Amino acid sequence: MTDSTIISKIWNLANVLRDDGVGYGDYLEQITYLLFLKMADELNKPPHNKGLKFPKTPILKDKEGFIVKPSETCDWETLSNKRGAELEAFYSQLLRILSNEKGMLGQIFTKSQNKIQDPAKLLKVIDMINREDWNMMGSDIKGKIYEGLLQKNAEDTKSGAGQYFTPRALIQTIVACVQPKPKKTIADPACGTGGFFLAAYDWIVENNQLDREEKVFLKNKTFHGNEIVANTRRMCLMNMYLHNIGEIDSESLINPNDALIADDGKRFDYVLANPPFGKKSSMTITNEDGEAEKEDLSYNRQDFWETTSNKQLNFLQHIKTQLKIDGEAAVVLPDNILFEGGAGEEVRKQLMKTADLHTILRLPTGIFYRPGVKANVLFFKNKPASKEAWTKDIWFYDYRTNVHHTLKKKPMMLTDLEEFVKLYNPSNINKREETWSEENEEGRWRKYTYDEIIARDKTSLDIFWLKDKSLTDLDNLPDPDILANEIIENIESGLNSFKEITENLNTN
Repeated sequence: MTDSTIISKIWNLANVLRDDGVGYGDYLEQITYLLFLKMADELNKPPHNKGLKFPKTPILKDKEGFIVKPSETCDWETLSNKRGAELEAFYSQLLRILSNEKGMLGQIFTKSQNKIQDPAKLLKVIDMINREDWNMMGSDIKGKIYEGLLQKNAEDTKSGAGQYFTPRALIQTIVACVQPKPKKTIADPACGTGGFFLAAYDWIVENNQLDREEKVFLKNKTFHGNEIVANTRRMCLMNMYLHNIGEIDSESLINPNDALIADDGKRFDYVLANPPFGKKSSMTITNEDGEAEKEDLSYNRQDFWETTSNKQLNFLQHIKTQLKIDGEAAVVLPDNILFEGGAGEEVRKQLMKTADLHTILRLPTGIFYRPGVKANVLFFKNKPASKEAWTKDIWFYDYRTNVHHTLKKKPMMLTDLEEFVKLYNPSNINKREETWSEENEEGRWRKYTYDEIIARDKTSLDIFWLKDKSLTDLDNLPDPDILANEIIENIESGLNSFKEITENLNTN
């Protein structure tokens, strides 16, 4: 059976369960639990003989002390032999018990609940998973199947799952530019479903002849993430495990704590991230010199340059802290980070001074599942202390002006950003050539010097130079459905901004 056939089969069953009120996200969650148990069961059998230990249910006794119900192992074999009401009851009990375990096992089952109340439908899901030998499948096929499910879940806009799913074409482009090397560490402080980790893993495997030591490091020591949402975290862990990252009986590679709370002292070679959008943070950061706003919750970050409640500015400062000297970062951030005054201006100045902010990719709307998002990718390399600013030139690639994408009819593809990767010149970023000139006024690749940036109002990095053809050339208007989507996105973006202003007023 092909991977696309399996994805289709799994998702067709999701449509049946929707009639029982089980949403896509809940269904994917249950698939994760059951798939994990099935694969663990396979590993305990020949030829693997892993010897994984699972907890048991408590022994039930009557008033006289006689055993009413003996202890049972909370594993796939026991579960798959149950039927009817007994199946539903045992499954619910299994989830509760496994949620208290340590390591990856406990993280997978944290806050787990049975969302499939009909035992007959639950048995259908179990039988479907039971028919496949998942561990004999290649990690590329398993990973592709689960990624396909995550993609479908993200497309269900009502669930809000799309905010944890960065477009894979964008992630692959970023990784192709950074080109992570073997035996290096990679972090993502808001890792969602693990897209950056998987793309980096694939890049390292496909572009290097790895020896045994490098393979072990890649599997168990390369990736380090934070994800505070339990359901998203379990999907990330499952996604990674299906791609051959981590072990069932090992410690979790994903930390459940909020990355912004403190500097844990760990430093990494690469940080690849798309922090959550939304300006207001639930906590206000205070540094040694700044005064914190009065919030119910606040915490101290002496390593930050600025006090702010802007989540993206806080993540940017945190990522800078996470990097080793000469460590590299690529971070997806919204437009306000490029032009916002106050704390935003100071953060930009400090970033250009203490790191080499060498490239900014301007992204179009219509590529994210949250409507109206205008974002950019900032590429920079951390540097040691210096009196002179490390940033000398910033190269901009404008992939927004006169670019139109929609999620369904015209999604952004990896080929759309091939020119950017070529111009980025990963093998030697110091040898680049502009495609823009005064004569043609069409090139998307342009350099601005540090002095030019510093001279701009508020040190703004919100720079455009191409003419919007839709304003001057009616023959080059995009298709009506794209225009309609852009209008909807602009309205929704305006509403979101208005909501944020209202929330700030209510908070203050």
